[in-house]
Amino acid sequence: MKRLTPLALAVVAASSAMADPAPISILFIGNSYTFGRTDGSLNPDGTLNLTNQVLTYNARNVRDLTAPRGDGVLQAVNPSGAPPYTGAPFTNVFGTNSYPIGMNIPGTTIQGNSYSPHTQVNTWGGTAGIFKQLTVQAGLDYDVALSTRNAASLRGHLLNTANTTSWDLRSNIGSNTLNPDPILNASQKWDKLVLQDQSDEALGPRTSTTDFAGRPLISNGTTIINGTATLGSNFPSVRAYVDLIEDWVHTGKVTIAPGLQPVTSFTERDMFRAQYRPPGGTNAQADAACQAAGGGSFCTNTTNRVLGENVNANPNAKIFLQETWARPDLINSPGAKTLNPATALATYDLNTPAPSYFTSLEEMTAEMAAAMVRVRDYADDDGSAGIEAIVPTGQAFLRAVQSGVATRDMYASDAGTDGLIDLWFNDGTHPSKYGSYLSALTLFGSVTGQNPTQFGWVERAAADLGISPRDSWALQRVAALQLGMPVLTPVPEPGTWAMMLGGLLACGAAASRRRQPREG
Repeated sequence: MKRLTPLALAVVAASSAMADPAPISILFIGNSYTFGRTDGSLNPDGTLNLTNQVLTYNARNVRDLTAPRGDGVLQAVNPSGAPPYTGAPFTNVFGTNSYPIGMNIPGTTIQGNSYSPHTQVNTWGGTAGIFKQLTVQAGLDYDVALSTRNAASLRGHLLNTANTTSWDLRSNIGSNTLNPDPILNASQKWDKLVLQDQSDEALGPRTSTTDFAGRPLISNGTTIINGTATLGSNFPSVRAYVDLIEDWVHTGKVTIAPGLQPVTSFTERDMFRAQYRPPGGTNAQADAACQAAGGGSFCTNTTNRVLGENVNANPNAKIFLQETWARPDLINSPGAKTLNPATALATYDLNTPAPSYFTSLEEMTAEMAAAMVRVRDYADDDGSAGIEAIVPTGQAFLRAVQSGVATRDMYASDAGTDGLIDLWFNDGTHPSKYGSYLSALTLFGSVTGQNPTQFGWVERAAADLGISPRDSWALQRVAALQLGMPVLTPVPEPGTWAMMLGGLLACGAAASRRRQPREG
């Protein structure tokens, strides 16, 4: 047998490396908008149905970086109400809507939310899982990971303000030199990242005193004070922390305001004063300007935020900013909302008015789109690489509505029978499976540069999720048009293949009969 020389072996190895490049690594940073929902259906034994659901979709083929780790995650419930979880990474689920089914919040008689089960067995896939499936069908090699927590803001991701010290979200983004634990500090260099903040975080400050029909709000002592509700937005935080994450990923340090030197620690008061102080102005003027922009208590927070240096910084990483969609529950909710702790399905008290902050989907979408542009434009003012692109998911949602593909008013009496796609889950904020699918299609086109209509009628993720070929194609068209891409000629709808084949066979048979010689 002939043996290859060392030189020949080197050539073969080099050729193999060139023919099989490393996959493109991408990290989705977000919250429940990212990992999504189930449809709220239950199994016969009363457990949540996780089969073919967005929440767990394609989870085996993506890396869920906040999946609980360590041995013996669930401990016996201490009668004193002590948390039943160990201190292993990401095992403290309190506040993440991942309580064991039927378990009360420790120290209370209130059942904990269990509608986003997150265990070593039930990991999350969500929009990232759909994105992964699309890349496989397109012949692309992506290593997809997600770092998510319910209600997490980008501020929470970078500062590690979620749950306990066992939730080190920052180390999912980059290698935290302050943390010697190899389990908590198992990050890498990322080629691409997608940043998604809370649903209304980037909007300006707003208050409401009535519902959409003009009924006055009723004070409840918590969310409605003296008949006034306040939108939970914080534009200064979004602008600042998109920029800080972008800096930390690209350079390993952060620049808290243009013109300042990169650092690895800071206080938010110093940062926002540097950002909002008018020329020649005072600290008091800076604080007032920050608070007027919606920054609240963050503007004057003096806690020292120590990040450490990201030794896995990648100056060539491409960072995408995902725009969220308009929320019907902030526009025309029929009443105060209560979520089922096991399914997340909402019920509405029609006798208790809910705040209305916007008059239409168009108004909320326009404000969010403008805010995303401001955030993007600020990110490179400090000389860093900045944001690669905005993913216009919210505008894609609105396009689907305006083009007659999706239902405009999810609360209308005929919303379930109008023959249109419902983009929202019944809580009026999270995406339905159709909304998550449209989000993934828009992400696919933005991140890869490829046309979402290449899949046509026969698309695997849609079929897995129970989305019809016709609806899948309609949403592909919406995503492509929103991204300024042409609508490609689709593969025929599966049901038409048989008709086409039957027609061809019939034509062939007729032709054969015509070719038969006459008798006699």
